[in-house]
Amino acid sequence: MRISRQIVVFDAADLTAESSFWAGLLGGTVEEDGDWHSVYVDGEPRLGFQLAPNHVAPDWPGGTPQQIHLDLYVDDLEAAHAEATSLGAQLLKPAEDTDSADGYQVYADPAGHPFCLCWG
Repeated sequence: MRISRQIVVFDAADLTAESSFWAGLLGGTVEEDGDWHSVYVDGEPRLGFQLAPNHVAPDWPGGTPQQIHLDLYVDDLEAAHAEATSLGAQLLKPAEDTDSADGYQVYADPAGHPFCLCWG
């Protein structure tokens, strides 16, 4: 089987907030098509967003399962943190030691989906 494209799709009640957040974080653009938004990075589709009016944000780590998450490896955690939070991310779990050789911090996007900013 040949797979020509892989797209991770997020459910969201507010497509504009969700797709704009990820486009901003990944340096991409949003293409809207009704109840579906796509984020393109360097001209390639990277993420999809489908309207889910009854979407319930995961309450991770203590409640509802996280459903899905992305690990984004960054060179500069401080700059990545500032950019992510300025776009609407919420820090869920800070790193124990940001000076360690590797690690991660857990955030939530505007729809509540967890993602990690990782280094190392």
